[in-house]
Amino acid sequence: MKKLIYITLVIFSFTNVSGQELKKEYQKFIKTFIDNVRGEKKEAIANMISYPLKRENPIPAIKNKTEFVKRYSEIFDADLKKEITSSKPNKDWSELGWRGIMLNNGTIWIDTDGKLTSINYQSKFEKDLKTKLVSSQKQNVHSSIAEFKSPVCVLETSKFKIRIDDLGNDNYRYASWSVKQKMSEKPDLIIETGKFIADGTGGNHSYEFKKGNYIYTCDIIVLGEKGSPPARLIITQNGKEILSQNAKIVSR
Repeated sequence: MKKLIYITLVIFSFTNVSGQELKKEYQKFIKTFIDNVRGEKKEAIANMISYPLKRENPIPAIKNKTEFVKRYSEIFDADLKKEITSSKPNKDWSELGWRGIMLNNGTIWIDTDGKLTSINYQSKFEKDLKTKLVSSQKQNVHSSIAEFKSPVCVLETSKFKIRIDDLGNDNYRYASWSVKQKMSEKPDLIIETGKFIADGTGGNHSYEFKKGNYIYTCDIIVLGEKGSPPARLIITQNGKEILSQNAKIVSR
């Protein structure tokens, strides 16, 4: 929940700063997108997507145009299509600097090159699919970590496999194994009462877990310098860093 509040505050802060009519050159490709949705032109919309198109974890991302066309109706239900087709390029779409152009409060994001980068909407189909996938995950992880509200991410460093789950009520859980172990095996370490920490307005954030004199921090790097890893594990003891490893994001 904190993460959602953070994103919402960022959106509104940019909205208050912006407030200007969308540039004519941007309105042109926004209008094309709206017309394509109105005309059910799936292939044309597929050509406007920046892939992979992420869906809410654990729903798999859409990897390419062919897959998008197949899954189009899973995302673009009547409500989403109505919101898009009833929108006005000069009124309902706003430019927010490097973030791109958003519909209303961020339902759709399109970059200034006309590529659709994000759809922050979940149809009934996707909600039901998420429920099924979460249920399946609960059956395939070790019984000690089988209870959670929703999965957050799975990270891998050179030594460790790390799973972070949302337990609800702003409570996150950290579980780790040797990188070659399976999540169906008992974790080597489990820490609950973790917290979400926002880092500026670029989308970077972290999850922090405390156990005795140790603090385990998992940084998720959305906007970093060239060559930055997608994630990082940092462990400190009594305030002194004892381990730092780059991590890849296996699922998120």
